[in-house]
Formats: sequence, C-alpha cells, structure tokens
Amino acid sequence: MAEEKATWVKMKPAELEKIVVELTKKGESPAKIGLILRDQHGIPKAKLVGKKIGKIITSHGLSLKAEKEIVLEKIEKIKSHTSRNKHDHAASRAITKQLWALHRLDKK
Repeated sequence: MAEEKATWVKMKPAELEKIVVELTKKGESPAKIGLILRDQHGIPKAKLVGKKIGKIITSHGLSLKAEKEIVLEKIEKIKSHTSRNKHDHAASRAITKQLWALHRLDKK
C-alpha cells in the first residue's frame, strides 16, 4: 500500500528534514517528533513528505535511542518516584507494566 504525497501538505522535504534534525538534537524521540510535526506543522506523517523520521535521523548521522534504553529510563524514573511516594499504587503498577515491556523486548 504505497502512500502518495498529499497535495495539501505544503512543506518541502528539505524543510521537514531540517525540523526533524533540530528536534533530534534537542533530545526528542522519533515518536515525540511525529507528534510535534502533526500538532505544530500540520504534517500527519513524515512519510507523506519523503522519508520516515527514523531514516531521516540515521541519514544525518545522528543516533536513535534503543527501545530498551527508553524503557529502562522510564523504570528508573518511576522507581525514584515510588521511593518518595510509598502509597502511589498506580506507579507501582506502572513499573510492572514497564517490566513486561522490557521482557517483551528481550524476547525479540
């Protein structure tokens, strides 16, 4: 199912790449970049203008964080939160869900 360039998207591929590279240098994840492009620039998918966000990032020599690293960071952040907030049971449930995600990534 090949997607064609939408005629109503006025942004050029070079402009899109510039925005994606700037956001990557600020430390945004590809998913967050996609949300920013959608909400602030009116681009529903970067693929409609040219390449996918991940391809743009790697073609400019920038590195992506692995999914496992992102999940581990979330786990550490939630653990520090639960150590300060002992009665936050929703946070302890969130740790469990992140551990499931980590296990699922390890199986791949």
